[in-house]
Amino acid sequence: MSPRGEADAVAAAVRSRPLRIGLTGPIGCGKSTIAGWLRAWGGAVVDADALAREVTRPGEPAHDAVLALFGDAVRAADGTLDRAALAAIVFRDPGALAALERIVHPAVRPRIMAALAAAEGGVQFVALEAIKLIESGYAPLCDEVWLITCDPVRQRDRLIARGLAREDAERRMAAQAGLSARLAPAATRIIETDGPREATANLVAAALTSALARHRAAGAGV
Repeated sequence: MSPRGEADAVAAAVRSRPLRIGLTGPIGCGKSTIAGWLRAWGGAVVDADALAREVTRPGEPAHDAVLALFGDAVRAADGTLDRAALAAIVFRDPGALAALERIVHPAVRPRIMAALAAAEGGVQFVALEAIKLIESGYAPLCDEVWLITCDPVRQRDRLIARGLAREDAERRMAAQAGLSARLAPAATRIIETDGPREATANLVAAALTSALARHRAAGAGV
């Protein structure tokens, strides 16, 4: 195929599907809030964390594999996975977190791919919300990667407002220390959520408008 033919094929592929936005960033910085706005504005959202919970439900192979690895320390009275106990372990032990991810990530990937395909009918844009968006190799599937960040004090306060104890909130933040700095080079846009809610919504709306315009231009071969 000639270079022009290849360019036309790429443009046709872009035109044939909605804009894909990857949402990533540390816990408590506003990814889910932004995903909610994008859904309200007519887009579709794929939540990788929700799908990870699905693959670790009772009856799923990953559920049994997690119990086999971590044992009674994460086993509830009814024999199923105690998610709170598991979180307490993995957020203070990077090795345990990596071991958990080796079980969950291969199980959740097919569901993410299927959810992306299913979500793309009749919408202009789809957002994939995932903390491990870049590390798990989903960034190349996205037209843009948005890194959502905020001040650590605000991040901690938001986690506490969700119901986490201060110590638990700080432990989870420590487990992701330096994440924003590591992800920044791979981000298309960095959206800081420290300001008032309305101001942040305006920033996100402007980012979406710009991203859609770029996507249309790419599809037109501009």
